[in-house]
Amino acid sequence: MNSQHRVLKFTLISIGIYFILSILDLSFNFPVPAFRKVNLIADLVKSPQIKDSIVVVKEIPVSAKKDESPSTRVFEQFKAPKTIIRFSADTNQPALQKFLPKLMALKSGTKQKLRIAYFGDSMIEGDLLTETLRALLQKEFGGSGVGFVPITSQVSSFRRTVSHTYSKGWEDENFRNTTKGNVYFSGHLFRGKDDWVSMTDQTIRDSAAILEKSLLCGPVSEPFSIMVNGTAQDIYPKELFNRIPIRKDRSRNLRLVVTDDRLPVYGISFETDNGITVDNFSFRGITGIELNKLDMDFLHAIGEQNPYDLMIFQYGVNVLFRPNDKNFSWYGSKFQSMLVKMKKAFPDTEMMLVSAADRAFRYDGTYSSAVGIDSLIKMQANIAFETGMAFYNQYETMGGKNSIVRWAAEQPSLANKDYVHPNGRGAAKLGNFLFEAFLKDYYKYQKLHPKS
Repeated sequence: MNSQHRVLKFTLISIGIYFILSILDLSFNFPVPAFRKVNLIADLVKSPQIKDSIVVVKEIPVSAKKDESPSTRVFEQFKAPKTIIRFSADTNQPALQKFLPKLMALKSGTKQKLRIAYFGDSMIEGDLLTETLRALLQKEFGGSGVGFVPITSQVSSFRRTVSHTYSKGWEDENFRNTTKGNVYFSGHLFRGKDDWVSMTDQTIRDSAAILEKSLLCGPVSEPFSIMVNGTAQDIYPKELFNRIPIRKDRSRNLRLVVTDDRLPVYGISFETDNGITVDNFSFRGITGIELNKLDMDFLHAIGEQNPYDLMIFQYGVNVLFRPNDKNFSWYGSKFQSMLVKMKKAFPDTEMMLVSAADRAFRYDGTYSSAVGIDSLIKMQANIAFETGMAFYNQYETMGGKNSIVRWAAEQPSLANKDYVHPNGRGAAKLGNFLFEAFLKDYYKYQKLHPKS
């Protein structure tokens, strides 16, 4: 009899605690995730519409209210192809609000340098997409140079924008083999002992352009000697991250020899004093969360020595590594924390998230888009929405569902038959689309600020 009373008492107390926590969860966002799966009062209250673990914000028509604030944001805009958005209900508002004033000043004749960092995986390796974007931006707004080139690269044999050879002795610390936070945005750090690298920038259209060649490297504790084009040169890289100009002339060539492996080297940058530079930071097989390994002090040092005006992040294809996956919450929280970290480290830098492109798997003997692609794109858009970043839908820009299959079937083809990677023609097309999206956003800003 006593045991029955104890069971009844325990049950009533448990239900009471559960009921109180359910109220706290719904009323005050009380952090007890487990109780959200089964909530005793869930049927008595209205909750946000949830789909694939993403809060879906219903679209608000621009004309719905005459007194509607221009800052009203519309999540469903993420589906727009060939358009850079910031989810504003006022579609006349530009998305890249920090970057565009600088771009307009550059166009109007102000002498300044604008740097763009484009992060990605194998979708952009070999300077694919970015070589087209760089060439078009430099043609429209000025500037020359290929930008950053790592000391060694597994794609150096087919990258067209730089001729690149090097000795075999370089040691490579990278995202794959180190947990240290001092690899560069490229995911690599190199050390050489009597090792050399030779580079020729193949992007220069103006033979009279003065090209600055800079060594990007880590610190050493005392003055250090390197060989540049056969001549000894003393440097003293004291900072956590260093940008050291080593040649400034019309030559497109540079040969560097490092005789001592105490010097951590990242790469060489080719750029002019005025105009746009686009740096390609590709690393095959990653998802972007690897950037979380970078130390905050190191990031601040980069911001001081080599600041960027715009950072673009294009990841996602390597999250779709299983054909039937639809839930990517394991990735979303880590990816968002990386972006928040980058925004904190570079508060004055405009940031933009580019969605994953289409990829296909074989289902019942036929290739078609991954079943989880819509969920992934929506999650990426939600991350941009929540973090206040600009967003560009690469998937819809390609043509949406089964676009990678159609691209691979075209004559001539625009994608490889792995149904993952656009080829050179396809990447150039994507680069053109993105440039046109930049121009569209730029013209919006120009229309709103004609006197600028």
